[in-house]
Formats: sequence, structure tokens, C-alpha cells
Amino acid sequence: MRIGVFLIGAGFPGADPGAVLRDTVAAIEAAERAGFDDAWIAEHHFMTYGVCPSAVTLAAVALGRTSRITVGTAVSVLSARHPVALAEEAALLHHVSRGRFRLGVGRGGPWLELEVFGTGTARFERGFPESLDLLCAALSGGRVGADGEFFRFREVPVMPPARMTPVVACTSEPTARLAAGRGLPMLLGMHVGDAEKAAMIEHYEAHAVRREGGPPPRHIAAAVCHVADSTSRAVRELTDALPRWLEPGLAGYVPVDGRPPPQRDIAKYVDMLCRIHPVGSPEHCVDKILATAGRTGLRHLILMVEGTGVPERTRETIARLGAEVLPALRAR
Repeated sequence: MRIGVFLIGAGFPGADPGAVLRDTVAAIEAAERAGFDDAWIAEHHFMTYGVCPSAVTLAAVALGRTSRITVGTAVSVLSARHPVALAEEAALLHHVSRGRFRLGVGRGGPWLELEVFGTGTARFERGFPESLDLLCAALSGGRVGADGEFFRFREVPVMPPARMTPVVACTSEPTARLAAGRGLPMLLGMHVGDAEKAAMIEHYEAHAVRREGGPPPRHIAAAVCHVADSTSRAVRELTDALPRWLEPGLAGYVPVDGRPPPQRDIAKYVDMLCRIHPVGSPEHCVDKILATAGRTGLRHLILMVEGTGVPERTRETIARLGAEVLPALRAR
């Protein structure tokens, strides 16, 4: 199995955003020391749920501070970016890191960045397939041109050229079919349990197009993770801390087109996260991760470890996972 960390850059009340970003990089350095395979950085705009507005930029900083660990974006919001510009940045990091960068992209939502950055709701509603195809073409190692609804330009060489396969965040069956038809791996979110993940993978397989001569896509799933001496203590720590972040953070998802904002019962949501994910003693975390692998077939998990909002506690969780969980997973 590959096990990584997933860092949202969570803006807990009272936290300085600059300090949160520095602590995010420090957590990735700690993950490398602890023996994790990779680290993935989230991207959000105009909200405290996550204070990193450019996962690619922060990944560049983290790559410069590390030497072994792979660093990826989970995800760069494709509906708010020009696909070729994003491909150029990904190719740059691919080369300077000697292959340690991975690009994850997502459709995003009908949020304020569509208005602020001028990409508009039409690209969000129906332009994701065109954007994704253009991104893949720009990461195919050659030239790229466009004559579509949203992008039209003459053919140009992509510099630096790179051959990369993006990961696609999939929260719906239409997006899973889109990824499957292009042979791209999925990134599955931490908001659903094993049964929903398994169903999405089954749906993907029913529509998959295999690349000739290539290995099957290796999907990735995110999960909340927190370690303490006992499972009851780990659950209690997250139950106390997560609502302080989620209540104001989720309120930052402001629809740009007047549709009702998403609503969650925070207490029930936190309870669900603690029940379905590896939150507990080291032994409990090992059992939960192996159970997820067994039920879904997933062999690559990324663990969201910032749940307390305390940077020192985040690094302690990373260190304990490296010392007490990763060796047990690899042994079994």
C-alpha cells in the first residue's frame, strides 16, 4: 500500500493564515521523516475551510524542502484555471523535482472564484470535459491547440514538455465516467465511507477504457486520521476540535449563482467521520485502513491529519503513524 498525508491548510479560528501555510510545509517535512509515500495539498479560495489558494505553489515550496516524498495537489480547481497554464506549472515541477510532483484536478463547485477569476458558471456546468481533455493534451509531451466552446487558440509547443497523468477528484458518477473514459485515476473524498467508495470504483470499472500496454489506474482515497493512546481519546479530541473549524469553514462555500448554499449537521458529520475513518489507537487505525483496503480494493490512501487544529499535535500524529501504523501495515 501507499500511504500519504492530506493537508487542507485548515484555518481554525484565531489561526494566522501565514502560520497555517508554514505549518503545512512543516507537516510535509515531518511526513517525509516519518516514512510516508506522499503528501497532497488542497486548494480553496476566499474561505477559512482551507487557506491555501494555490496548491501548485505550496507544492513547489514543499518539494524544495524535501528530497524523497512525492507531493501532489488534491486538488487544483480546473474550472478556475486555464488548463494549459496549469499544465505548464505541473510540467515545471515535474522536471525540477525529478518526477516527485503529481497533479490532481477537480471540477470544483459553483463558488465565488468563478466570478472573481472570470471563468464563469458555464465552464463549471459544462466545460469540465473540454478543460480536462486540453489539460491531458498539454501533458502529453508535445504540441497543443484548441477549437472548442471554451478554448480556441493556434497550436503551440508546451514548454517544458512532460508526460504526466493527472488524478481526477470524483464525487459523482458522471465525473467517474469521465475519468474512466480517459483512463485517469480517481481521487475519492473523505466524505463517504467504504461502501460508497467501492460503488464508485465499480461504476468506474464498468466504463473504463484501458490504455494499451499501461497498468490499470491506481485510485486514491482520502480519509480523516487521528492517533491517540486510546480510541476514545482520539475520538474525543476530534469531536471537540472539528466543529470549531467546520462551522465557520463550510460557511465559506458561497454559491455564485444564487442557488442555496450546502447545509450539514456538523455534529452528525463529525460523528460519521470518526466512525468510518482511522481515528483511534494505533492498532485501531491499522485495522480500519486494512478494512478499507479489503472492502474497496484501494491500495493508496491519503490521511487528513490536521483535525485538532494544533500544529504540534498534527506533527505528533504524523510521527506516531510513521512509527506505529505504517510498519504494521507494511508487515501485514
